[in-house]
Amino acid sequence: MALYVPLFLLGAVTGVAGSLLQAAWFPGGLLLALVAAVGVFLGSGWVARARGGAVAAVAGWMAAVILLTTTRPEGDFVFAAGGGSYLFLLGGMALAVICATLWRPGPGEG
Repeated sequence: MALYVPLFLLGAVTGVAGSLLQAAWFPGGLLLALVAAVGVFLGSGWVARARGGAVAAVAGWMAAVILLTTTRPEGDFVFAAGGGSYLFLLGGMALAVICATLWRPGPGEG
């Protein structure tokens, strides 16, 4: 359990960084953000040697990204209404679910 908290925070940091990066360098930033997210999801499962590690990182990523989609009272927002933002949100969530559900232990792992 103590390992899952840092993995959750790592997923959240990856979500925030990807949210900022995907809009800054489109389309390369979008691809880089999604590849980094997949790396964190799969790496977290590998480090924890359990599907729970991947799920913890996915939960952190989703929490951060969903919190960043809300509009502030001042009218500020992180995600603009555009194709890149929707690809990041929906594509990232699809990749997160795929990584969390299809993760399998490697040879020699429990």
